[in-house]
Amino acid sequence: MEINREDYKSDPKVVESGNVGEATSSASSSVLKSALLLENVGDVVLTLNSDGLSLEFLGTSYNDGSITSGIKPVQKFVNEIRFSDVYGVEFINYGLINASRQSKAERCFQGRASHGSEMYRFTVHSFQKSRGQPCLWVLAVYSFGHKDLQTCQTWVDRINASLNLEMGRPKNLLVFINPMSGKASGRRTWEMVAPIFSRAKVKTKVIVTERAGHAFDVMASAANNELKSYNGVIAVGGDGFFNEILNGFLLSRHKAPRPPSPSDIVHSDQSSGNGLFHNPNERVTEATCQNEDHSPLLSNSVYNGTRQANFRTEDGTCNIGQDFEFPLPGEQFRFGIIPAGSTDAIVMCTTGTRDPITSALNIVLGKKVCLDIAQVVRWKTTTASDIEPYVRYAASFAGYGFYGDVIAESEKYRWMGPKRYDYAGTKVFLRHSSYEAEVAYIETESEKTNPTVEKGQLFSGLRKRQGPKKSERVVCRTNCGVCNTKSDYMSKRSPCSTPYSSSGETRWLRSKGKFLSVGAAIISNRNERAPDGLVADAHLSDGFLHLLMIRDCPHALYLWHLTQLAKRGGQPLNFEFVEHHKTPAFTFTSFGKQSVWNLDGELFQAHQLSAQVFRGLVSLFASGPEV
Repeated sequence: MEINREDYKSDPKVVESGNVGEATSSASSSVLKSALLLENVGDVVLTLNSDGLSLEFLGTSYNDGSITSGIKPVQKFVNEIRFSDVYGVEFINYGLINASRQSKAERCFQGRASHGSEMYRFTVHSFQKSRGQPCLWVLAVYSFGHKDLQTCQTWVDRINASLNLEMGRPKNLLVFINPMSGKASGRRTWEMVAPIFSRAKVKTKVIVTERAGHAFDVMASAANNELKSYNGVIAVGGDGFFNEILNGFLLSRHKAPRPPSPSDIVHSDQSSGNGLFHNPNERVTEATCQNEDHSPLLSNSVYNGTRQANFRTEDGTCNIGQDFEFPLPGEQFRFGIIPAGSTDAIVMCTTGTRDPITSALNIVLGKKVCLDIAQVVRWKTTTASDIEPYVRYAASFAGYGFYGDVIAESEKYRWMGPKRYDYAGTKVFLRHSSYEAEVAYIETESEKTNPTVEKGQLFSGLRKRQGPKKSERVVCRTNCGVCNTKSDYMSKRSPCSTPYSSSGETRWLRSKGKFLSVGAAIISNRNERAPDGLVADAHLSDGFLHLLMIRDCPHALYLWHLTQLAKRGGQPLNFEFVEHHKTPAFTFTSFGKQSVWNLDGELFQAHQLSAQVFRGLVSLFASGPEV
């Protein structure tokens, strides 16, 4: 049925069902129509229905009329605006609104009155995806005008009523800003995105950290009742800053068994560096993995079911002694990251871009993905040691050797900003240090059917095919089928469930030798230096670590491996000196004096450690990358 433009001019409000001024849940099901002026476009019929707004242009033709936008221009007139994409609506008083898009020369020639009108206005704040970069979300502002005040106010009330029905959107957030992140841009980044939170009517309590460990202390000492008053915590900074906040939250609240270890591992003396290992193919049961007598990790007095403990941090001792009932994994309580760091790998993997605007929109729109978290425990080095066991959590990566050395070296050059990583990486690469160590890891079904290192294979350093071909990779994307599929152990999981928790027996495999690096990727770790990440097909929430062991090899071959990491579509794992194992848990023992790890960009000293992954332990305000 063709719309008569004159009907809308004579009757500015047309309601097909429901009461115009009603702003309740029932109002969202009624239809509201009005003829309005859309800025830079012209006369349109705007219709409100249950899931969004539809627009119909009333002119005889339309020539690429762009809509007023925020940071970057929206490309074309849209016919529909979904409520799921709208984060705010606001009434603007009487003022000038442009009737159509015209060039500056045309406006000067025709005069202002010919293309603008004075009327009441309201603005709908939404976004559109960039044409060239689907992961990049671009602010879109739709400004409507009408001569009648009540008409505009009715539209604002009805749209607000519909937005209030959108589930999962935060109302109150705790925000930490690291002013020293990246190029000391934390404050500027927050100032850029703060208006988005204001338009979305999200209350924010902002804390600008004053020292290293400040955010950790606030999170660790906060009462659970206080945290429950927030819908989540936002980190304005880099991966290391998010790691600090995550550890402050989890160390005092996550109830979980200690990581498993083979029954033959005992305390090793740091001076001798010798550990005792028995049959490398020994089969052990779940009970053996959790046996107190065989696990030199945390004693009951330090790490028990009630989690009332004292944890020693790098800055001193953080005393924990409060109520520990906090729901994990958090369905309502989520974490968010607004990137302002040097690498921002977690944001790259969860949104596909390092754009602060995109991250802010994911937060206010209440997007959600679950994220695997690795628990890493440093072992006591001697039975007489007075060093407290040290527990940390990581969300992206734990790396030893090259990765740890780069972080340690970069600490000397903090004055250089993000460039210090390139400089430190070059120095460490030229040094070409290798370290003797042994790694034990739990065998998975994929390891049984597709081992990456065949027995008896001679090391030549040449490239080889291992793991899935590029065309067979299942890369983590928005609405990922792998992350959304619950395995058998997930169907009856608790917050401390792991892939081996329900298995009858566990088989440990070993790798021993001299390594340039040993790393455990929790997610793919996409970043600007490695566009596909360390492991291109790693997932956000599948319950597995990707263990990467780079054996000692000639300098040229290692450079070849690194160059494959640095290019899109590279094959960095297809070398004989590279071992890649998918596992839920592993243990590590160093036989040297130096042992520095990199946990999400933070230094971690450990000669012996054990690690396990918890599937989907925390939730993030994100939707996953589009490409």
